[in-house]
Amino acid sequence: MVRRHEGTAFMGGAHVFPGGRVDPADHDGSDMWCDGVSFATNQLQTLDPVEAIAYHVAAARELFEESGVLIARDSRGETMSLTDAATQARFTRYRSEIHDGRDTLRGVIEREGLRLALDALALFAHWVTPPIDTRQFDTRFFLATVPPGQTPVHDQTETTHSTWLTPSAAIDQAIRGCIVLPPPTWTTLRELERFRSAESAHAWARTRQIIRRQPKLVETDGRRMLLLPGDERYPEATDPERPAETCFVFADKRWRPEPRRT
Repeated sequence: MVRRHEGTAFMGGAHVFPGGRVDPADHDGSDMWCDGVSFATNQLQTLDPVEAIAYHVAAARELFEESGVLIARDSRGETMSLTDAATQARFTRYRSEIHDGRDTLRGVIEREGLRLALDALALFAHWVTPPIDTRQFDTRFFLATVPPGQTPVHDQTETTHSTWLTPSAAIDQAIRGCIVLPPPTWTTLRELERFRSAESAHAWARTRQIIRRQPKLVETDGRRMLLLPGDERYPEATDPERPAETCFVFADKRWRPEPRRT
């Protein structure tokens, strides 16, 4: 997980997964430099193929920019390794150049003789923010396994800290007030909590029914609440995999889950 910079307008200071927006250059994904183009379009069949591929390219790019993990294969079809000092230094420079717009992910991939591995990204969830202001985010969550020979580290620009946590440990730290978790991140951690390995989580993600989750913001008796599909107070939206917590209450500058009603 990475901690967003305090000055970030949306969820500043929160612990989240690496990610960001789809940029115009992300729509350049093709068989010329990417593996798994058909896989990507099949995962997001409700989207135009170009847009479906762009979501996958953006996920891989943001993962590289924010954590230094590159989901790519070399000419032998093996996952990219960043173990030696010279390679680490070169790809650290690439991260900065891509983030600043001085280079593109495609440029790096082609220069290094690599292939971006879109088929290494397993679609996990679809979240849409409630229409509470002029910004609205339509977000896909993906699962990926960190390639051997790569060590994630935050970028010290958009993110200020990074750490490996089990889902249970992250939720425990949030309950104790040590970290802040946005409701979609909390819910994702709850869903991952049941798995003992990355392989089992990937297997489940490949078979789950992905639904569009859009929380509903309500204010009742001075309480600001975020209701998830599946909550009885949000009957117009349903969820076949009702989350463990379906209501979050905003207090002390953070969202905390309301105990489930019985």
